[in-house]
Amino acid sequence: MTYSIIGRDAETGELGVGVQSQAFNAGAGVPWAWPGVGAVATQSFTDRRYGWRGLELLSAGRAPEDALAELRATDELVEFRQVGLMAADGRTSQWTGADCVPDAGGSAGDGWAAQANMVASPRVWVAMGEAFVSTDGPLALRLLAALEAAESEGGDWRGRGGAGIVVVPGDGEPWERVIDLRVEEGNDSLVELRRLVERALAYRATNRATAGRAALGAERGLPERHVRLLALEDALGEGRIADAEAILAGLKAENPRWLDYLRVLAKHPELEGLARFLAARDRTAVDDV
Repeated sequence: MTYSIIGRDAETGELGVGVQSQAFNAGAGVPWAWPGVGAVATQSFTDRRYGWRGLELLSAGRAPEDALAELRATDELVEFRQVGLMAADGRTSQWTGADCVPDAGGSAGDGWAAQANMVASPRVWVAMGEAFVSTDGPLALRLLAALEAAESEGGDWRGRGGAGIVVVPGDGEPWERVIDLRVEEGNDSLVELRRLVERALAYRATNRATAGRAALGAERGLPERHVRLLALEDALGEGRIADAEAILAGLKAENPRWLDYLRVLAKHPELEGLARFLAARDRTAVDDV
């Protein structure tokens, strides 16, 4: 018993699902997504077969309405189910069974589909679509805005609980994820989910940046220790060896095992600058002896 939205980012091709419910652990069973294939929200006496098998059918080239019809045809409890499917190109199909707890229904538009049951009013699913369309930014934040809009209209009339967001890239392997976060329960589940999504997007932004990563990390509220590691990478990338030495000295003073960690990182092919820096320090230490 829940409300959810599936959506597509027309610029990046990302696909995603957002969900919130009074039910515990809703984020584990409702959202399903496969890069370059589609996304599914399966809820109301949740049958996960709609998620896994739905994506398989979309992958095989079935249209969303055909895939959903095939799954419904073999479901003895189909009138209890509520499902939304989206293909990678943004086409959608929805089903709300006659035995879903009221209020229950859905709405859909270009690249999105919202569905809800056991909610305060039909405004819940309508508000999700309105918020999704009117919100700018990454897909995860647009999905989150839709969930918050649903909650502002009364949401699940039992209260709040499990929430989650899954976003996958526009193309890639089935296991690839951009965002995969959930809060299992709690009255502030959407508040905590927003914190986690913003944190995940901050890590993603610093990982993709090529310069000024420490300043970006600090601005986005990443933990101070992580920002120091980013500052080390910035210093090495800009040739500020004295600054890098000072940062490393601070880390070692905190815990000498940081040097073990950095030596392992230096073996990664994308961190050649760190490898050269540590190798130069080792040569200097030998010469000093």
